[in-house]
Amino acid sequence: VQLQASGGGLVQAGGSLRLSCAASGRALSMYNMGWFRQVPGKEREFVAAITRRGVYTYYKDSVKGRFTISRDNAKSTVILQMNSLNVEDTAVYYCAADYADALARDTKSYDYWGTGTQVTVSS
Repeated sequence: VQLQASGGGLVQAGGSLRLSCAASGRALSMYNMGWFRQVPGKEREFVAAITRRGVYTYYKDSVKGRFTISRDNAKSTVILQMNSLNVEDTAVYYCAADYADALARDTKSYDYWGTGTQVTVSS
């Protein structure tokens, strides 16, 4: 499966952004999906994940209540709605696909990665 993330940009603290991950090549419904982020000099970190049919979701503690992950398998799209953004959310955001059954937060669990999209939050 090929993944393409989009929707990043520059936003003021307290604002919102909506990231999209478009999948092609294979049915999105085959994969659990995750969003990760990375800043220069640091490891890529888990942000959110969602099961194949969207029944279960899992979030990094610091984004709970602010970010929402969702998916539309018919449109082969995964969304990360980000509200109440703060400067610490600044990073390159990546979407990833995991063929395994269990919902994972470890980067090593994910089989396919998309290109990143830059999110910059100004104070």
